[in-house]
Parts: sequence; C-alpha cells; structure tokens
Amino acid sequence: MNKIGNSMNEKQTTLHADPSPIRDLTNALTPKQIVAELDRYIIGQNEAKRSVAIALRNRSRRQMLPEDMRDEVAPKNIIMVGSTGVGKTEIARRLAKLVDAPFIKVEASKYTEVGYVGRDVESMIRDLTDLAVNMVKLEHTVRMKSKADRMAEERILDILFPPPRSQSPSDSEDTSQAQSKIEEDGEAVLEIYISDTSDDGVEATSSTNTDLEVNPRVSEADKAKKAQERYQKTRDKFRQMLQDGKFEDKEVEVEVKTRGNTPLIEIFSSSGIEEMDINFKDMFGSMMPKNSRKRQVSVSEAREILAQEEAEKLIDVDAVVVEAVDRVENSGIVFLDEIDKVAGRESTAGPDVSREGVQRDILPIVEGSNVMTKHGMVRTDHILFVAAGAFHTSKPSDLIPELQGRFPIRVSLKSLDQQDFKKILTEPKNALTKQYIAMMKTENLNVDITESAIDTISSLAFQVNESVEDIGARRLHTIMEKLFEQISFNAPDIEDKQICIDAEYVDEQLAEIAQNQDLSRYIL
Repeated sequence: MNKIGNSMNEKQTTLHADPSPIRDLTNALTPKQIVAELDRYIIGQNEAKRSVAIALRNRSRRQMLPEDMRDEVAPKNIIMVGSTGVGKTEIARRLAKLVDAPFIKVEASKYTEVGYVGRDVESMIRDLTDLAVNMVKLEHTVRMKSKADRMAEERILDILFPPPRSQSPSDSEDTSQAQSKIEEDGEAVLEIYISDTSDDGVEATSSTNTDLEVNPRVSEADKAKKAQERYQKTRDKFRQMLQDGKFEDKEVEVEVKTRGNTPLIEIFSSSGIEEMDINFKDMFGSMMPKNSRKRQVSVSEAREILAQEEAEKLIDVDAVVVEAVDRVENSGIVFLDEIDKVAGRESTAGPDVSREGVQRDILPIVEGSNVMTKHGMVRTDHILFVAAGAFHTSKPSDLIPELQGRFPIRVSLKSLDQQDFKKILTEPKNALTKQYIAMMKTENLNVDITESAIDTISSLAFQVNESVEDIGARRLHTIMEKLFEQISFNAPDIEDKQICIDAEYVDEQLAEIAQNQDLSRYIL
C-alpha cells in the first residue's frame, strides 16, 4: 500500500495502491506510441496528436516525482481549435479507449451559470467521480471473479442438493426430503444418489438411514457421521456434473435481492439539483428494507446472478471509493467540447446572457478547487482539461482572460483537403468504405469500390465543402449514404451479387446534385 495524497487531504493519506502503479516509465505509453495508435483512426492533425501525447506522458512523469514537487506540477491544459469534422471529437473518443484513467467528455453548451435552471459546471466532476468508482469497482469484481464463482457454485449446489439440517430430531426425515428433492431432478441425478448409497453396501430405499436405524449398536454420532460422509460424497458428484455443464438448462429457483421503489425528490440547492436527488435516493434507499423475490431461471443464468451478488459482498466499497477519488485527482481527464459556444462578448439579453457566467464557473474548477460529491471531496488541481471548439463566430481570445491563462497550449487543426478525404475513405482501421462493404455483405452482396470511385467521391466532398459549408469529414457520411441509397434499398432483391462501384456510377448518382448548389445545400 502506498502513501499518497497531501497535507490538505489528511483523511486520504493512506490509500490503496493503484493495481498497476507507475514505478517507472516503462509501463506507460510513449508519445510515439500514443500518436501511432491515434493514426490508426484519425488522418492528419499531427500537431494535435503530439500535444495530446505529450500531455498524457507528462501525467506519468508527474507520478514519479517526489511528493513535495509532484503537488506543484500543474497540468498543461489544451485548447484545440478547428472547424467541425476535422477530428477534435474523434481524438477524444480514441483517447478515452487508449488511456487507463477516468475520462469524461462533456459539452460546455449544456451548462448554465449558477442561478439559472440547468446543470452547474461542478456536475462534470461528480460525473467523472462516479465513472471512476464504477471503473475501480469493475476491476475489483474481475479480481474477485474466481472466488465469487466458487461461492456461487456452492449456492447452486445447495439449491440442487440441499444439505441436511445438522441438529434435526430425525435424520431419516431430512434425508427422505433430500431424496425426494433429488428425484425431481431427473433420472441421471437419481442414479448418482443410488450408486452412492450402493457403494457403502447399503440398499437404497426411500430412507437412506434405514440400516442405521435398525442397528441398535450404532450410536447417534456414528449415524450422523455416516450420513454426512454419504452426503458429501454425493455432493462432490453433483459438483462434477455441474462443472461438466450437465445442469445448464435446468430450471432452479433463486432469491434475488431487490430494493423497493424510493420516492423521487428534486431540491434546488447550491450543490446542484441532480446531486441532491442522488443523495435523497441513497438516504431513502438505506431506510427502506431490502426485499427479495424468487425467480425461476436456468442454472447458467443463476450462476451469473449469484456470482454478481457474491462479488459485491467481497468488494470493500470504502477501498474502492478511496482509490477512485485518488485516480480522479491524479490522472482524471475532462474533454470539454464546444467551448466556443460559451465564448463571445457578453450580451445583455437573449439566450446568451449566461455565457460569461459559465466561463466564470468553469474557471475555479480548471484552476483547482474542492468539489463535493457523494463519494467525498474531490480536488481538481491536477485534473487535465482538454477543450475544443470550432470558433467560427468567435476566437479563443474572446474567452475571459483568466480562463485563457489556464489553457496554455493551443493547437490549430487544419481543414481537410481532397487527399485527406481519400485517406479517410481507405486508411483507418474501420474506414467508411469498409463499413459499407461489410454492411452489404450481410445481404450476400459483394461490393467492390474502385480507386477511381474513391477519387471521385473525395473530389465531390471537397468541392461541396468549399462551395456550400465546410463540415469536414462529416460530408463523406452524407455523400456515401446518398451513393449507396439505391443499393441499400434494393439489396434483398438484387440477383447479381457482384456490384462494382466506379467513377461512372458515382457521377451518375451524385454529379448532378453536386453541381447544383441549391440541391447540394439540402441533399449533400
């Protein structure tokens, strides 16, 4: 267990260590590796990729510093500026899958200034913390899986072959009940029980203890011991059959713990409507009795349900929360999209009245402050913020000066040209053309898109972006959907399963629309 944290948060000085702590940089991705991974899905924008890669590497470097210096190293927040469709959001999506750290993508435009109806900016930290808790809980669940599976197996065996009551006045009555239970399980199970009793040299009857009862020389302790040995031997055979999958489709009755419906209350408060709502749910939920209901499910389903219940019992919730909060504070990342929507000169009326107010509310969180969550206080001093915006009608300098200073790195993403469109259609792992070919393959259609067709599509996308509105790579989605419209509609009825899309076919479907700007505005 590592001692991490700082003097301002003494309650968390002793924390559970990260499952894979960075003791040296060999365990962390290098900037080149991060860029190479992003290159698999995003064309161009090398400057943005490099900035993000360096920022992520710096997170790992900071973890290796001495504790007194570590607290002084502030994250280098980034603003990515570029028109829509050039890859800003895609970088965030791929980054979320790449980093093993709490990551959340939010839109600045959905937040409102304190005092207005809507979500306050602190809710992004609450959401990030909830996400981190779920992430850590999942890791602990995976870690406890083998033990939880064994415990679930024992519970299933108790259902299939219930243990005899230990201090029962009549052993014969209990074993008779067990026998009748087994008989319900089918002939195969009955044969095991009979063979088990036969192995002991005893004739199987409706009561397994008949021979013990008629023998007055056998003591009660010997009877109980013999019955227990016979029961354990039979249970082991049941366990083997269960592991061999012979009971998977058998219906069993399991008790599932449920919590009754709790009243939903919304209260306006400084900590946010949604947070108070959550707190009241938790409060009433703890007051309400936890009910259980019986369900008829197959053994395979029962194994999953019971394993989940057992895993939850094994997890130390307090340790999960402490580790999750530590991850948020030291390696959390917030991608703040549409930051340009809250930039601009302050207006005195209309829907933009709270723009500057949202910036003022975001500022303390980016600077570093304490945010109250249902999991405790979370410090934002070392959370990395990556902001992005198109800035069509505004520019980064329209942000309030204090907020500008908290985003020292600015990256400009360039608009896409015809060559970029061609690469987007062919090079990424899940390129658009590969997606459409795979979709048509489900209809037993073999679609071949020629090189000339890709050149023509790229040229049309660039031409429409130039003449109508530059929406970047999203133009390709519109063009490809229009191109495949006839094929997609008639796919189930097409007899010729080989389809070739060449430049001539593309011109036939799209050229007239692309040349007519009025049609292009509404169709492409």
